[in-house]
Amino acid sequence: MKSLSLILICLLILSLVSLFSIGIGRYPVSPGALFSWLSTGHSSDDNLQVILFNIRLPRLIGAIAAGGALAMSGAAYQGMFRNPMVSPDILGVSSGAGFGAALAILLSLPVAGIQLFSFAGGITAVLIAVSISKTIGRSHDSVLVLVLSGIIISSLFGALLSMLKYIADPDDKLPAITYWLMGSLANIRMNDLWIILPVLFAGSIPLMLVSWRLNVLSFGEDEARSLGVNTGWMRVVVILSATLVTACIISVSGIIGWVGLIVPHLARFIAGPNHRLLLPTSFLFGGIFMLVVDDIARSLVSVEIPIGIITAILGAPFFIYFLKRSAKKSW
Repeated sequence: MKSLSLILICLLILSLVSLFSIGIGRYPVSPGALFSWLSTGHSSDDNLQVILFNIRLPRLIGAIAAGGALAMSGAAYQGMFRNPMVSPDILGVSSGAGFGAALAILLSLPVAGIQLFSFAGGITAVLIAVSISKTIGRSHDSVLVLVLSGIIISSLFGALLSMLKYIADPDDKLPAITYWLMGSLANIRMNDLWIILPVLFAGSIPLMLVSWRLNVLSFGEDEARSLGVNTGWMRVVVILSATLVTACIISVSGIIGWVGLIVPHLARFIAGPNHRLLLPTSFLFGGIFMLVVDDIARSLVSVEIPIGIITAILGAPFFIYFLKRSAKKSW
């Protein structure tokens, strides 16, 4: 009953924030006009329907999907590695996706090509990291080798990305690459959502199905094996599922940091360590957080601020607070 109440409260908050967010922008929509349109399907403003369906609604859904996916992936990774400092990009998905997008921009590919290259780059980086850990990790701590492999691949793709930025045209390509790397939801449209939402759904379901195994893994890998959990198979499922949803989101929003690191901490303080409740709570908290950040990015100044900048500014003090609080008690 407590779990259901928490989920319902989160859904209510998400709904209220969504209604508030849909009216914010350079073309403000008053609550009265929005309520009138929702209740009757008609409005005296001919532009209202175009703005809501073509711009505001796709952006709102994209913000919820992006924040939720990153937060849920972060919670799953933190549970699998049993480390609260872990984020979804620990295995190189962000650097790989950034390299893929930069390469597509350098080749003057259309938006769909940039998204495809970004998605492929993120998946490729993680697969390389996992392959390296499988090759050299047989006689070492498999989790430690996997993390180190991710760090190596992140550095490699980061270097390749720097090389692409160095050779890019400073008047055209370089600004486009730099802006994409900062993260933004401004260009999300309904056509993008029809592609990313099924992938997000396909990656989220396995994470929810193995959530109870993440609880068992918190006792330690040896204890989990003694209770019948195939830790190697579970690690593959979590990595592939979390990478799938993270790469999918990054491909349309750019690189948005801190969400997968900070939001699971906040959700854990409220929902507790049970991953059956923690994962859906993290998704809802992530959606709420991303909506608020997107509202700030759109309304703080006359020019829209990239979301990655806002999440970093908000994330750093939050994380300091969480570290200070967690130092008083074990995670």
